[in-house]
Amino acid sequence: MTAPLLSSLLRSILAGKAIDRETARQLVQTGEPTHLWQAADTLRQDLHGNRFHLCSIINARSGNCSEDCRFCAQSARHHTTIPRYRLIDPDKALLIARDNDRHGVDRLSLVTSGRSVDADSLGRLAALYGEIRARTGLRFCASMGLLTKTGAIRLREAGVSRYHCNLESSREYFPMICTTHSWEDKVSTLQIARQAGLSLCSGGIIGLGETMDDRIDLAFELRELDIRSIPLNIHTPIPGTPLADLPTLPIDEVLTTIALFRLINPQAVIRLAGGRQLMGNNQYRCFRAGANGAIVGNYLTTVGVRLERDLEELRALGFTFRRNAGCRDSQDLCLSKN
Repeated sequence: MTAPLLSSLLRSILAGKAIDRETARQLVQTGEPTHLWQAADTLRQDLHGNRFHLCSIINARSGNCSEDCRFCAQSARHHTTIPRYRLIDPDKALLIARDNDRHGVDRLSLVTSGRSVDADSLGRLAALYGEIRARTGLRFCASMGLLTKTGAIRLREAGVSRYHCNLESSREYFPMICTTHSWEDKVSTLQIARQAGLSLCSGGIIGLGETMDDRIDLAFELRELDIRSIPLNIHTPIPGTPLADLPTLPIDEVLTTIALFRLINPQAVIRLAGGRQLMGNNQYRCFRAGANGAIVGNYLTTVGVRLERDLEELRALGFTFRRNAGCRDSQDLCLSKN
């Protein structure tokens, strides 16, 4: 697709017309992908300005997961060397949270391994949220597997305002990466969270052996669910997992995927998440292809980028960081252009 046609497409999206799957597939075939990346970045600037969305995660329960996700180091079915613990020490979690708070991070999520969280653990995690809230200005997310209505309400009462549950991949490809729970189970959890008054965060992992069509399908599935916070992870091959021998994605493919997600989900925050460290300095090019958020600091079982460096690089790209004042927390949409 030529630059003039991309400009016409942008005008159409800004006028409120959503693109369809066939158009998205045509975009992949563009002879000059830089035009696609630039168009996505233009759309990001027009709709979101230069505000950058910072969030962070804490691995609150690690390892010993009953599920068989083929990419994951935390599954008890795989032979990996990650730390394993039932619940993080509250003092350690508070130390991480206060460091994020000092650096201006807006949101923090406690993330637990496993299919779901039992009532006792949920009570302890709710107390931890309370301790962090008393000592920081952070807003809270949770990522704790499959939810019940009771669990969702308990999290909301603990001060959590957003729930994260990645679809991981398209409905069609999902059975290739997990068999112990379904794509539909994840959608049900997102619906339960929304019904409990929580906003939603859901995305996926690219580089699991899926095709670009699978990624396009995922982007449309997220649009159909009206997800406004979309994290994109790049698969990190981890020794001991079934997908350890998959090659890492080339940077051009990552940039094209990000651009497509932006054009398909124009109002969403597109967050670069785990795996971006694999791209080295090239990772910052993603924020000129439509992304406007990132999970900063370390990830669940892999080391991320030093937070100070992220902030320095993002400021050099012209991004600004404004915390939660004035935001509608239900969607975290601060579409200020300054």
